[in-house]
Amino acid sequence: MTDYSYENTFTVEGGDFESAGKTSIEIKKVLKKLAITNETLRRAAIAVYEAELNIISYAKKGAIDLAVSDDKILISVADQGPGIEDIELAMQEGYSTATDQIREMGFGAGMGLHNIKSCADTLDISSEVNKGTHLSIVINRRGSGNDESGLSD
Repeated sequence: MTDYSYENTFTVEGGDFESAGKTSIEIKKVLKKLAITNETLRRAAIAVYEAELNIISYAKKGAIDLAVSDDKILISVADQGPGIEDIELAMQEGYSTATDQIREMGFGAGMGLHNIKSCADTLDISSEVNKGTHLSIVINRRGSGNDESGLSD
């Protein structure tokens, strides 16, 4: 069992495009305070932002749970939305079910799940049509105080 030094749940309302990005900014601030390295922080912020936008775009509401331990960041996302009929298809870069209205606002390019997968060390998706979707995103910290990737910003 993992001991988490930080745990919190963030609520996201579907259709609230005015607030798009607020949860990911809040989580980024938390991770900075926890001295998460820049590359890990970037990966977590992108994953949360994409998940947040998917909730806002498609679901009635959802929650993003953040748990941080010495070795990993766990981001759990659960929404009450239409679900994903074909997860394999939805994972393809550029595949989108966004409405014209969502696209007119600059969202819905079909990169959300693809970007989340690119940022995650582990991504598990489960979905039930007409009920919702759950994502479990794990980002390994790989070290404390050092940029895990070996790259500098």
